[in-house]
Amino acid sequence: MRFVESMVGTWQRRDSTQGPFRFDIEVQTPEPIGLLRTIVGKVEGTVEAAGLASATRVSGTIEISPMVERRIRYTFEFPGDDGSAYRFDGWKSISWLHALHSWTTLPGTIYDSEGAVVGTADTHFPFQTAGHFLASMLCPASAGRLRGRQGYEARRWDGRPGRLEVWYDTFTDPTSGTGFWLHHEIVAPSTGDKAEAHGWISIFPPEETPLLNRFGPAPVSDGALFSCEDVVVEPGRCSGRAGHVSWDLTHSFESRPLFTTSRLAWKHNLLPSAQIVSSPTEQFRGTVTTGDRTWTLEGAPGGAARIYGHGNAERWGWLHADLGGGDVLEVVAAVSHKSGLRRLRPLALVQLRVEGEDWPPNPLLAAMSFHASLGLPDWTMMGRWGGRILWLRVHQDAEASVRVAYRDTDGSSATCVNSERSDAHIVLLRRSAGSWAMERNWRLASTAHSEIGTRP
Repeated sequence: MRFVESMVGTWQRRDSTQGPFRFDIEVQTPEPIGLLRTIVGKVEGTVEAAGLASATRVSGTIEISPMVERRIRYTFEFPGDDGSAYRFDGWKSISWLHALHSWTTLPGTIYDSEGAVVGTADTHFPFQTAGHFLASMLCPASAGRLRGRQGYEARRWDGRPGRLEVWYDTFTDPTSGTGFWLHHEIVAPSTGDKAEAHGWISIFPPEETPLLNRFGPAPVSDGALFSCEDVVVEPGRCSGRAGHVSWDLTHSFESRPLFTTSRLAWKHNLLPSAQIVSSPTEQFRGTVTTGDRTWTLEGAPGGAARIYGHGNAERWGWLHADLGGGDVLEVVAAVSHKSGLRRLRPLALVQLRVEGEDWPPNPLLAAMSFHASLGLPDWTMMGRWGGRILWLRVHQDAEASVRVAYRDTDGSSATCVNSERSDAHIVLLRRSAGSWAMERNWRLASTAHSEIGTRP
């Protein structure tokens, strides 16, 4: 049996200083839970303890024994921000007279690696997560959602030359308005030279010059999805250091994927390059630090995406727009770098999710109906499909953008201009009673994520 659970509250050090405390876990038990027996299962997830751990990974056990031992005990270990190992041990003391309180209240103790008490925590079950919790218990497939989404993150490169694989995350801090871009890639040259891992992090604070810090190149290693020097990408987590910037971030695959180049194209490599947004309306948690400045993120909206293929396009435009309430728009407009295809107009691939519906149903089939005009500081796209018209204009301010030079699998160079603080105006029309009526009208100010790519 599997289910997901969150507990939130505060923790207090031995010197009486206090701070927020939270853990989010997925529980897996070898058999269904029963009231009259004791079941021991595994837990994995993240913990946040102010001043001690910033959205770090946890693993441990849960003992569910509501009648025999009259408790539900949680024990897990986690690394602290100081590099030391810590352990949480706590339990819900089950009382059938006070059932609601006892099943939703969890006190616990935090120990260091020597077994000394570091502090105590008092947590409770946040009832706003009750729907998610109950759905995961009632529907085992839903409980396995996290693992299913992680499958889309798995490394696809199998050692062949002439391949490019990318993991990238873009998100916006809702408190400061700062945008972030984390880009990790494996490049396997066509010449047969050894593949390398490299990437960068870019930070876009309002009214400031964006920062760009690179890491790598380094040999491709086994183990994690991606690793390069101090930088590691694992399902739902990315951490590392590049120059004076460090980060430790988690996300939980809350939304189902968007197949921008179609599900079949991604699965069977039908295009020179394919893209998938493995979690398009994601919430990022953790910290990003540069020098003496730290951004503490709690529910920063953004997306986690993937690219795999033979290399970068000849030229391209990209937009990720979180429209709020689970609605999202992803656009990739590109001209292939393959000989004979470079003179064609951009092929515009569109996936718009509104109230849970993805449109157009087949982005490859609809692509020829969308026309994009790529450029800077503004680019546009418009198209008609299935009784709807979509129009958008993206404005990307040069002062809020970074220029990044790429080296492609064939040795050629490319340049992208990226901003995580772009503006976007998006209009959706629907055919009704013989005329076109406004269905949606979105305006994003400094929260759209966009990019223009060119050669060289």
